[in-house]
This record gives sequence, C-alpha cells and structure tokens, in this order.
Amino acid sequence: MMRWAQQGWERLSLYLPVLLMGLLALGTWWLVRNAPAPLAASQSATAPDQPDYSMKNFAVKSFDATGRLQSEVMGETARHYPGTDTLEIDQARMRSVAPNGRLTVARADRALSNGDGSEVQLFGNAVVTREPTPAGGSASAQPRLEFRGEFLHAFTQEEKVRSNRPVQLTRGNDRFTADTMEYDNLDQVLQLNGRVRGVLMPTPAK
Repeated sequence: MMRWAQQGWERLSLYLPVLLMGLLALGTWWLVRNAPAPLAASQSATAPDQPDYSMKNFAVKSFDATGRLQSEVMGETARHYPGTDTLEIDQARMRSVAPNGRLTVARADRALSNGDGSEVQLFGNAVVTREPTPAGGSASAQPRLEFRGEFLHAFTQEEKVRSNRPVQLTRGNDRFTADTMEYDNLDQVLQLNGRVRGVLMPTPAK
C-alpha cells in the first residue's frame, strides 16, 4: 500500500501542474480587458458598491496571431464593480486550448476576478478538467485529470492555487481528497491538509 501511495503521489505531482497552469490560462482577464469601458460621467455617477455596467449571456474569445482559439469565457451575467475594480460572473464557464490542442475547461456557479486578472476566485460547484490526450511523438498519453471543490482561489502572477474548503483530485482511476489545499507551481510544492485520503488503482500489466 505504501508503495502504491508513493507511486500515486509521484504521478499526481507530474500532471497537477499541467492542470493548474491550464486554470491560470483560462483567460478570465480577457473578459476584463475586452469589456466595453463605461463613460467617465457614468463612473462618477455610480456608487462604488453598485455595478457600472453588466452583460448577459455573453461569450468572449481570444485568439493568437494565427487565428487559433486560445481561450473563451462565457456566463449568464457579468457585473463590473468600479469601487473594487472587480468582475463578477454568474454561471461561469471557461476553456483554454493549448498549442498542442490539449483542452482544459472550468465551470463554477460564480467567478470573481480583480481588475488585472491576477486573482480569480471560483465559488460553488467549481470543476476544472483537463481532457485526456493520446500519446504523440516523445510525449506519453495523459489520462483525464479533474479538480473539484466548492472554492478555488488562483493567483495567476504568483502561480499559486489555494482552497480552504474540501477538495477532490481525480487522475484516471486514482482519487485523492483533502480538507484544504495549497499549490505553488513555481516551487512545485503541493500541500494537502486535514483528512487526506487516497484511492490508488494498480497500473494494468503490459
């Protein structure tokens, strides 16, 4: 069991950075930058705790110089609050497409981003999924990876992700749960705290 657990942590440490970097690249800040700026007169007339503009049933896409889709942000309603320069999105849905075609998607009941996109919070039924990718060239096949919880707080510039609520990580048939989590991509350190449990399935014999 200890050997399986060690192997499971090693496998998880290999693929979790890919998932979390996909989350950080999901493009919420594109919505902030591409949203129409309100007039100065409207800004001064709006109370700081009231939205100065909103959008309904929207979708904002970003493309690279070749026209390839990089990210997309969708939601039922988005509200911008000038007092805190934050953007709140109801029923947020986001996806990011890597240059190799790997797809990472995320959804939550509510998302909150600050003005420059350096902090993104996902609230309620937050799910981030990296779809499986087949082997190609020197790269090996990667199974489906899912990160699920009621709260996720991402710091995009510092490349950190935290959660003070229970989380569940699933990679293929392996599953880990913990009361809280903190991940630092720069230092490659993952901390699962509280009641940490793991279910590891043996690798099928070749």
